[in-house]
Amino acid sequence: MEKPAKKFPACPVETTLVLIGNKWKVLILRDLILGTKRFGELRKSLGGVSQKVLTTQLRDMEEKGLVSRKIYAEVPPRVEYSLTGLGASLKPVLDAMWEWGEMYKKSIAVRP
Repeated sequence: MEKPAKKFPACPVETTLVLIGNKWKVLILRDLILGTKRFGELRKSLGGVSQKVLTTQLRDMEEKGLVSRKIYAEVPPRVEYSLTGLGASLKPVLDAMWEWGEMYKKSIAVRP
């Protein structure tokens, strides 16, 4: 039996927010744009994220086709995460967020 197609909001901005609209997902994307990472590397880079929250966010992003997970048959098991082509296509969005954040910080710094 086929899964029914998920309904997305009519507004494309809202659709993007549905997919990546929380702090952890955006930061996961930021880290994975630089290349493949192991779970521990992501957790360390993200700082205050719990193991449970990181696992939940990665699974959701994998389900939505943004992240791929590769499991190696080793003891202990090694798992690596990387962006899919669809996930990597968000780079211009993150670049724009970076630029805007830099501009905002500079504008606040010059306020009287």
